Amino acid sequence: MRQLRSLTELLNYARDVGPMTVSVACAEDAEVLEAVDKARKEGVAKAFLVGDADRIASTAASISVDTRNFEIIDEKKGEAEASLKAVEVVSSGKADVLMKGMVKTANFLRAVLNKDRGLRSGALLSHVYIHQIENYDRIFFISDPAFNMYPDLQGKVGILENVVRLAHAFGVETPKVAALAAVEVVNPEMPSTLDAALLTQMNRRGQITGCLVDGPLALDNAVSEESARHKGIVSEVAGHADILIVPDIEAGNLLAKSIVYFARNKTAGLVLGAKAPVVLTSRADSAETKLLSIASAVALAAFQKRK
Repeated sequence: MRQLRSLTELLNYARDVGPMTVSVACAEDAEVLEAVDKARKEGVAKAFLVGDADRIASTAASISVDTRNFEIIDEKKGEAEASLKAVEVVSSGKADVLMKGMVKTANFLRAVLNKDRGLRSGALLSHVYIHQIENYDRIFFISDPAFNMYPDLQGKVGILENVVRLAHAFGVETPKVAALAAVEVVNPEMPSTLDAALLTQMNRRGQITGCLVDGPLALDNAVSEESARHKGIVSEVAGHADILIVPDIEAGNLLAKSIVYFARNKTAGLVLGAKAPVVLTSRADSAETKLLSIASAVALAAFQKRK
């Protein structure tokens, strides 16, 4: 497939490979129901709505969503049971994508990681924000801005491998990965620069494959050719990064939210590393972000089915 260079292209691609089936845990959430219904209308996804059927129907009616377009699985024992039931729909093969509704993240993830009925793959779970930013010719993948707080080197390897697979699903054949730090030189007193240098060396020695890694790189010379040139950085990644691996959750969260609130952008977000794509959005996220997150999950699910 050709490389997707915008989230608008992503939505068109998701229509082409869809519809996939989404299992929504605790679907009694107006914003999530609105996004799932939009995904249905766009031809991107069908859905199982799991949770209290009466509350789902009431919430759907309040926003003029017709629940006859979906299959409802009534589960009134609480959000933990509803989450596990939604996960089972995916692990049994009836659905391709899992989505979080009105449920606490901890309970939702506990169901994902359930030893008997969950979606464990053996890989690290990590989060990625996917950004289309005005005046750039490509999509950016930022990881991990939400899950792994202060990952060690092995954690960063897992985060990197997860997001490289996602980039492949977006048609980026050899994604360029910038291991970010505050500076672009190795400083023994700055652990993030040491990790970045080690990730680079692991990539060069074939321990990390499917991508091209360089670091440490500061943000400016990771995304700006002019900045890299001014600093005399000779690198295939500098100025051309597709993937930005952040040193910790604080840097990642600030970077991702700065893009959302300070730039003209389109954004999506996914949890990676499970057996199936997981859509986990914030209540503060726009309806468009939720739709694009579903489309991202559909693209990843289609890629995984081809492998």
